[in-house]
Amino acid sequence: MAKVGSCNGQALRAIVLGSASPRRRELVQLLGLELPVRIEASDADESIPPDLAPADAAEWLALCKASNVRERLGAEAEGTVIIGADTIVVLDGAILGKPKDAADARRMLGRLQGRAHEVITGVAVVDGSTGRHKTARSVTRVFMKPLDDERIARYVATGEPLDKAGAYGIQGLAAGFVERIEGCYFNVVGLPVSLLGELLGEFGVRTM
Repeated sequence: MAKVGSCNGQALRAIVLGSASPRRRELVQLLGLELPVRIEASDADESIPPDLAPADAAEWLALCKASNVRERLGAEAEGTVIIGADTIVVLDGAILGKPKDAADARRMLGRLQGRAHEVITGVAVVDGSTGRHKTARSVTRVFMKPLDDERIARYVATGEPLDKAGAYGIQGLAAGFVERIEGCYFNVVGLPVSLLGELLGEFGVRTM
């Protein structure tokens, strides 16, 4: 069972998750933490520098989010460990983020169907007291079944894909779209649990 830990000799009071995603909150709880988890959504600028490779972009965005939350918390960040995460979908070397609208979601799914793509989640953990940080990434290869336009349109009409990178949720109604994956399932949902546990351990946070 996880115990209340310490970071740099200072007792930890809380874990701060820099995300409003209910999926990420549920996945963090799978680590069996005894420390309370506080939700503080980031409002960081998520514009990716054009010279940044997709694999690096996910880690960069995760650190931007965690650092933004630490800055906004100010003195309240003392005694906390802050988690940032960002998930991107990469196809043919190009990043597919969240769709702008339903038409964009249909376009994304039309490109993904019948092909393999990569889902990359960058994770950042920041010491709220000192700013010390660690980042890492998890990469999962997803093989999607062929989908016709009518099936894609029906899925998009549910509204589910509009807040998801790549315009689909493997844990939701799009579960049947996926033929197989190579890598971490939780990474595709939005947070690689095992990797996060390893990073938290470097900051004195014990997990199950």
